[in-house]
Amino acid sequence: MPIIGNLISRSLRIRKKFTFKLGTPRQYQLQVLHRLLEKAKDTEFGRHYDFQGILDSSNFIGQYRDKIPVHNYSKMHMEWWYRCLEGEANVSWPEKIKYFALSSGTSESASKHIPVTKAMLKTVKKVGVKQLYSMVNFNIPPKSFTKGILMLGGTTSLFEKGDYYEGDMSGIQAKNIPRWFRRFYKPGGNISRKPNWEQRIKLIVRKARTWDVGTICGVPAWVQIVLEEIIKYHGVKNIHEIWPNLAIYIHGGVSFEPYRDSFQKLLGKPVNFIETYMASEGSFGFQARPGVRGIKLVLNAGIFFEFIPFNEDNFDAEGEVKANPKSYMINEVVEDVEYAVMLSTCAGAWRYLIGDVVKFTSVKEHEIVITGRTKQFLSLAGEHMSIDNMNKAIDTVQKKMGITIREFTVAGFPYENLFAHRWYIGTDNAGVDIAQVRDIIDKTLAEVNDDYAVERTSALKEVFVEILPNEMFIDYLRCKGKEGAMNKFPRVMKGEKLKDWEKFLAGKTVKNQD
Repeated sequence: MPIIGNLISRSLRIRKKFTFKLGTPRQYQLQVLHRLLEKAKDTEFGRHYDFQGILDSSNFIGQYRDKIPVHNYSKMHMEWWYRCLEGEANVSWPEKIKYFALSSGTSESASKHIPVTKAMLKTVKKVGVKQLYSMVNFNIPPKSFTKGILMLGGTTSLFEKGDYYEGDMSGIQAKNIPRWFRRFYKPGGNISRKPNWEQRIKLIVRKARTWDVGTICGVPAWVQIVLEEIIKYHGVKNIHEIWPNLAIYIHGGVSFEPYRDSFQKLLGKPVNFIETYMASEGSFGFQARPGVRGIKLVLNAGIFFEFIPFNEDNFDAEGEVKANPKSYMINEVVEDVEYAVMLSTCAGAWRYLIGDVVKFTSVKEHEIVITGRTKQFLSLAGEHMSIDNMNKAIDTVQKKMGITIREFTVAGFPYENLFAHRWYIGTDNAGVDIAQVRDIIDKTLAEVNDDYAVERTSALKEVFVEILPNEMFIDYLRCKGKEGAMNKFPRVMKGEKLKDWEKFLAGKTVKNQD
């Protein structure tokens, strides 16, 4: 096995030395869009919007932007994808959809059904291979390529709904992994088929010592829980006493910074933290350079990207896109401007707003950081507070106070004829000084966000902090049927979700008093 690891590592390094003819980012993206239009021109969607006419135009990208409206999930579902769920083929992609990825629905809908096509599954694998090639840039021991890969995702026992199956995207992927990969895949078929998340955790914890894991993949909050349970169950000081060859943690879904310090406490030696960008709609990119905060978008793998400046010209106060927003291709963006991501994909999504807001850290390397969600930001009084701002505030609290914060969420509300924010912070550290937490958050936000600093002197009158046990956040997800796998706690609570959260907390308070 060490020989195999050395061979794989050597082959990756040899490949890096070869010079491959590369196109420009614009050329790659135009080629992707042309292929998508050509493939889907005879679908119901393609005929409705005259894909053939767009392809015949001398300026097909301009025609595409002019003719195809912007879609969010609700619009795409109500006008087209509902027909796929009813078993109709050839709706927005030329096949009958076999799989639908269930989204946790942090923005528009309680339960989104995202089509997953054969072409999309191939694209996800292609991006995975590209990420494997990029591993040569990291200081990874050759033997790590022969070790197990623990993927903490959704169950592979998908729900059968007549002509199709539905479940987490991670579960759909795991169900369709290549045969050669199965020898590395953990927790293995038997455990991954268990539908109950808690049952899967218990089995993973008990079996942990029998595996030799080199790589872990998963959402930080749930991976942290599993590692803590393994350490506790086996009575060891850190996870490297169980898995001495653990060298890679591939994470995504939320910012890793609030979790970094607490993760370090679970390790016996350094590992490579590598960020990836994946959602129910596909796999978009990965961190390709060590020490660089940025995810490199993959531009030649079945996804056409457009970027809409996330500002008042294109979005209203609730994060809804306005009519005819201005969009930019990959070669037209600039650094340090917030953009909403819009996709056209080989799963039949067309000019589809995924809900993420990003900034380019390097236009040359087409690298981005995710700064928030179009509907998960706070701007009651013009403070324009993004999730990226919130993460920085929480990270500062952890560092300055030496506490561990696993989860948090923020709500805004009217207060004394003006406005206020309330932070709900999850930590199990005893005796936390709430006033100090509040002051650090307030000061940090004023330093990183000029709009916040201005509004704190006028319309944003107060900031409140409420400290909760970490388990409270887990219990809330559990009662909503969103425990485990790819489910993430929303960083901003608004509207009905906020009312539901407050009702949940009130119920917990009553029980505690009883």
